[in-house]
Amino acid sequence: MSFLKNVLGVVIVIAVIIGCSSVPTQSNNDGKEKPVVIANDSLEYEIIIIDPGFNRYLYSVARPRGYHSLKYLEIRNRFLVPIWNQRVNNPGLFNPNIYENRINYDPYIEYGYEVNYLLFQYFQFAQRKYRMTLR
Repeated sequence: MSFLKNVLGVVIVIAVIIGCSSVPTQSNNDGKEKPVVIANDSLEYEIIIIDPGFNRYLYSVARPRGYHSLKYLEIRNRFLVPIWNQRVNNPGLFNPNIYENRINYDPYIEYGYEVNYLLFQYFQFAQRKYRMTLR
């Protein structure tokens, strides 16, 4: 049962944790954007997204939670993760500063809405920020 054991790209850090929290944050006192943290307590996974601009995207551009169904998010993530991983495996063809680490997403595990929502929104954000298409 492995999903997101390591860093997702340059900006997503996945670690096995104990506990539960869902803490989207804004900026700290030095003006740097704090990470968005979403955790799934039943699976003991945590996603930390530290890409500058993701907070702003998440709260001003991204579709709100509940806009897409869990099924939609799962289907999209099952499609997007292999594309991302293929690019990680081909650093000569794709920017290794963007595609650094594989995403271990098991389609047979129910990660829940928050994990799927955040992962999907990151893919949407990355496509806009880095002017690329995951297809």
